[in-house]
Amino acid sequence: MSGNEQNQDVLQQQLKGKKLSGETLKRYDSLDLESSKIPEAKKALEWSVILKLAFQSIGVVYGDIGTSPLYVFSSIFPNGVTYEEDILGALSLILYTITLIPVIKYVFIVLQANDNGDGGTFALYSLICRYSKVGLIPSQQPEDKDVSTFKLDSPDRRTRRASKLKSMLENSNFAKFFMLIATMLGTSMVIEDGVLTPCISVLSAVGGLKAAAPSALTQGRLVWIAVAILILLFMFQRFGTEKVGNTFAPVLCVWFLFIAGIGIYNFVKYDPTVIRALNPKYIIDYFKRNKKNAWISLGGVVMCITGGEALFADVGHFSVQSVQISMCCVTYPALILAYLGQGAFLRKHIDDVSDTFYKSLPYSIYWPVFAVAVLAAIIASQALISGTFAIIQQSLALGCFPQVKILHTSTKYHGQIYIPEVNNLLMLACVIVTLAFRTTEKLSNAYGIAVVFVMTLTSGFLVLVMIMIWKTHILFVIVYVLIIGTFELILLSSVLYKFNQGGYLPLAFAMFLMFIMYVWNYVYRKKYHFELEHKISPLKVKETVDETNYHRLPGLAIFYSELVHGIPPIFKHYVENVPALHSVLVFVSVKSLPISKVPVEERFLFRRVKPPDLYVFRCVVRYGYNDKRNEEEPFERLLVERPKEFIRDDSVLSINASKCNRVSTEQCNVELESDCDIHEDAKFLVDRDIEVVEKAFSIGVLHFIGEQDVIAGKGSNIAKRFVIDYAFNFLKRNLRQSSKVLDIPHKRMLKVGMICEL
Repeated sequence: MSGNEQNQDVLQQQLKGKKLSGETLKRYDSLDLESSKIPEAKKALEWSVILKLAFQSIGVVYGDIGTSPLYVFSSIFPNGVTYEEDILGALSLILYTITLIPVIKYVFIVLQANDNGDGGTFALYSLICRYSKVGLIPSQQPEDKDVSTFKLDSPDRRTRRASKLKSMLENSNFAKFFMLIATMLGTSMVIEDGVLTPCISVLSAVGGLKAAAPSALTQGRLVWIAVAILILLFMFQRFGTEKVGNTFAPVLCVWFLFIAGIGIYNFVKYDPTVIRALNPKYIIDYFKRNKKNAWISLGGVVMCITGGEALFADVGHFSVQSVQISMCCVTYPALILAYLGQGAFLRKHIDDVSDTFYKSLPYSIYWPVFAVAVLAAIIASQALISGTFAIIQQSLALGCFPQVKILHTSTKYHGQIYIPEVNNLLMLACVIVTLAFRTTEKLSNAYGIAVVFVMTLTSGFLVLVMIMIWKTHILFVIVYVLIIGTFELILLSSVLYKFNQGGYLPLAFAMFLMFIMYVWNYVYRKKYHFELEHKISPLKVKETVDETNYHRLPGLAIFYSELVHGIPPIFKHYVENVPALHSVLVFVSVKSLPISKVPVEERFLFRRVKPPDLYVFRCVVRYGYNDKRNEEEPFERLLVERPKEFIRDDSVLSINASKCNRVSTEQCNVELESDCDIHEDAKFLVDRDIEVVEKAFSIGVLHFIGEQDVIAGKGSNIAKRFVIDYAFNFLKRNLRQSSKVLDIPHKRMLKVGMICEL
């Protein structure tokens, strides 16, 4: 059986049972056929893999929240304990906060709102963008929604409440901009956490060294030791999440074993009655006694859930089940036992609240625990570093972050990445912050604001997901808002109280990052609409070519653009200045969709620009934000193999369409016969077209990249001119170009310059 006949049989199997009218068949081309292919369902991970990921996640996700027993009680009572019963009130607050936020909210609710396995603020935003048209860049075109991973597993029946909320968001420009800005703010705060967590963790660790040898180590020496450790930590990131997790996980497992054992020891030895803290009555009494001071102390309570957002942001490095298992079976029990033990110790040693953890250690195991505590505090940085990589990768899909190189560090596990530029910038920021602040007191104030801000924004987006996508019963939504939402707002008000005591740092840093993200996104949207307004219709391509005295050169030329529909204006600009065209032209639109992965079989979509003898193709190459680019197969080879498949499919569909057009109107809806053969003339044309494409590829491929100089249009105000002419162009000159991201060979790349007035 020939290749064409095999291809036709496959087509008949795909179309079998469908009744198509002649008019419908005319519109049904290879692009539609290819976009309708549904890949095999994702295979569930085996339990051995899930357990291995759960083990790795201990070393990556829980370092921050796991080391919180080092400083929580001292953060709640910076001036000492006034009333003995306040210990039970603070302990009760800690126990219920850990249970409510990391466990109930994140592990059992928020993790279910992942975007095809990926988490973070942008994952929630992209989920909402796919369900309702709130994105500022079109992402619900037919080619996008046909991707199998783009579709949402939600019921078709719309409740009045969900439809009303969706309609309100879609019809309000303010709501669209507000959601985008809120997403950028949440992303900036997570990145800020990625800076502050290493600083405060490492400074806490070397602070323990000072306690062990106060005369030998001055504060200045401690700061430089911390800087050296930070540099080593960030240099270690290039080995990838898997190696980092496998290296750090045993240390964290030993740490959790230590704090759980010490907690049980102190609980039994000093005061088992602290179990009374499970009664929330002690929280009420605590606030009655201390009033404003109790509210201020909530900023210290926040320190027991630092790293909670990492549960969601890092889920893409592992899996939902693995994170749930490691949290519920290891981290949560160990933390509860540790805090119960510290509460029992403080009941008998109320004056040791400033250094509860080390003072509560049995002397015989002091130094082993101290050594593990130092390592665990350093490892605590890993959760937010990995989370920062994940959330920046997601932001690229919506054009909200400058181009960076993303390296996939594992061939076995989805979502494990490393971003060199971001890693270096985080390292530089950590060193600067450590040298500037020098102590953990102001850093903890800044840290609390960043942590609670992200959690509050996550809750806001989650409520939209619950109403519009999950169709959650309104009573459950109200309960979530009244309990978790209200509690987070109270925590936020408390941490903001210390704004002038270091709390300004995360907001200032977030504003800086948001400015960069907004500038990039603003010009990204303007450029997209510029190309959309100046695009060339495929019907006018022949006219444009005919008006130009040109020659056909042997070879294949690839023009890159972000435009999905129509021919980009760069082509007309090129033809008017260079009177030569290659024998085969492919207009490639590399599009990042707001989803995690696009199946390989659904990645390349082709159309042919008529007339056929021009040999001009349009191609949409769709990537999710977690897809590998040019690592599995050479990009050029794929761009040649796919057009050949398209030519065959297009020929079959054209023949079937012509057959249907010859059928009478009464018999228009017919089932395609499975034994139809390709006409000899059509077969000759198909073979000829494929030969032309193969020959062009063998001669050579030339890549044309649009080098667009972006300037503000005439009459633009000062703000617009500053954003476009100065801020964006500064970023463009100093950051990675798109050609580097796509790994286009420099020896076969030409840049076509043109000016875009926005």
